[in-house]
Amino acid sequence: MADKTIFASLTKFLCGSAVCASLSFFCAPVKASVSSITIDAATGKILSANAENKLRYPASLTKLMTLYITFDALDKGLIKMDDKLPVSRNAANRSPSKLGVRPGEKITVKTAILALIVKSANDCATVLAEGLGYSEENFAKTMTKVAHELGMTNTTFKNASGLPNKLQKTTAKDMAILGAAMYHHFPEYYKLFATKKFVYNGRTYYTHNHLLKTFAGADGMKTGFTNAAGYNIVTSAERNGKRVIAVTMGHDSVRLRDRKVAALMDAGLKKLNAGEPQTLASLSQAPAAEETAEENSAPAIYAIQVGAFSNYAKARNYALRIKKEIPRPLAKKPINIEPVSSGSAIVYRSQIVNLAKNEADNLCNRLKRTNKSCIVVANQHQELALAKQY
Repeated sequence: MADKTIFASLTKFLCGSAVCASLSFFCAPVKASVSSITIDAATGKILSANAENKLRYPASLTKLMTLYITFDALDKGLIKMDDKLPVSRNAANRSPSKLGVRPGEKITVKTAILALIVKSANDCATVLAEGLGYSEENFAKTMTKVAHELGMTNTTFKNASGLPNKLQKTTAKDMAILGAAMYHHFPEYYKLFATKKFVYNGRTYYTHNHLLKTFAGADGMKTGFTNAAGYNIVTSAERNGKRVIAVTMGHDSVRLRDRKVAALMDAGLKKLNAGEPQTLASLSQAPAAEETAEENSAPAIYAIQVGAFSNYAKARNYALRIKKEIPRPLAKKPINIEPVSSGSAIVYRSQIVNLAKNEADNLCNRLKRTNKSCIVVANQHQELALAKQY
């Protein structure tokens, strides 16, 4: 994403992916039964899944994308936590749940963020949308484009809050991708999802996410409910250095939802900590048939690292640019953006992956001849699935 505005951040690749949206967008979501998924947050591997691609109404899970774009703006310095955003009449008139801000008032970005996380405030979602997007309609278009960029191919957003709209839809799998993106791309802001309460105008508001209190290791993310959607949740937990992200949607009560997601996370964490083999597919789509044949013809256990950046989007955009400069069929190889801790900071490594050793060596030498830095690295681990298909 570029650094000028939150909209200039959308590359022409992203716009292209929006055009290629799945035809399943036009199928109406149905509330019957539930959809669930659990993933290994480190690799994107699916640990369990049930109706994970079924179209559903996101309800307030929508606010995760509103927050994702807000965190991106903070990360780029476009806004600051103590900036004050105006409250429009449109925002103030949003139906509950809301903070109760008044037209003409101003609230800080931090207050709006905490109100979304803890209170699930619809009025504050609109305040952020209008502050970043000039109108909520424009902001919703950006939300959809960013969703497609992340690989959420079955998601369409129509507002910033999740208030009912027949065209606003998603899947449990897409929400797991968003949860993973939130965790990996904005670790400094992800910590806010563990907030259990906050105070505004002398009143204390408490979180709707009961798992923060009842499930050992849980530290976020978001709940949601409308009559049409049922009770939804995206949440994450870590134990013994292993982390899972779980989503379940379409439940008839908070109790059933929380019981289900707790069971999903518990089973996933036990599997990871026991070192059981992971046999289910990755979050990413399977490669094209010709690409599969090509990769099966030689062991694909190497990658070339072409750069390291402090910003995920810069790392991804650079890897995409390098891919345009290399010959086919290697230009078809996926990329991986690998987040690595460096002291208190996160560094994002740009890689082209799924290469045989001779392919990696030849490609790296070719790039070096054009004065581009490159190193060959072993790539035996699974790439972060949400990043690898661009």
